[in-house]
Amino acid sequence: MRYILLNKPYEVLTQFTDEHGRATLKDFVPVTGVYPVGRLDFDSEGLLLLTDDKALQHRLSDPRFKVPKTYWAQVEGTVPEEALAQLRRGVQIKEGLTAPAQAAVLTEPNGLWERSTPIRFRASIPTSWLQITISQGMNRQVRKMCAAVGLPCLRLIRARIDELALDELAPGQWRELTPEESRKLKAKFSATKNPANRKVAVKSERAPQAAPRRPAKP
Repeated sequence: MRYILLNKPYEVLTQFTDEHGRATLKDFVPVTGVYPVGRLDFDSEGLLLLTDDKALQHRLSDPRFKVPKTYWAQVEGTVPEEALAQLRRGVQIKEGLTAPAQAAVLTEPNGLWERSTPIRFRASIPTSWLQITISQGMNRQVRKMCAAVGLPCLRLIRARIDELALDELAPGQWRELTPEESRKLKAKFSATKNPANRKVAVKSERAPQAAPRRPAKP
């Protein structure tokens, strides 16, 4: 089995082919038979896990397993405390009410690379960075959450998938998970960790026993 971490660049599709000639994973990962775990939007950057382990791929993509994913979001404006409180409570977006997120103001990440297409700057409006951790997978969820609290998202980078982090991976670079990393990942998200698959012993009610029969008289 192969387990690969890729730092997906901006404007790259999370798939291996595209009929319109746009950049895809094939332009960066020369490995056949692996598939992405979940998706990362065309205009988002950062950590992507690819594998040929179909069972693990399914579990990590299944929202029931609540795999935490951490994002760095560069947003327009300064971040009021109430916006953080809303994100931590859950906000209403088109798809529904989001689960509570972990949210905090972040200084610009160290060693952050320049995006291939610069974000739009407005001289009169500052930008801020947020770190947001969610365990859902709604369409463009983090961007919609930021917009819902009045903080339009200008740039979005996925920094972590559970305990796996970008670390020193530059855009377009990839590496194999170490044996220890893959072992821990599989152990943490094994099928038995899914509450729906846990077998709980149920104490059955015993039927009342009939009184013992007396032996017939001879």
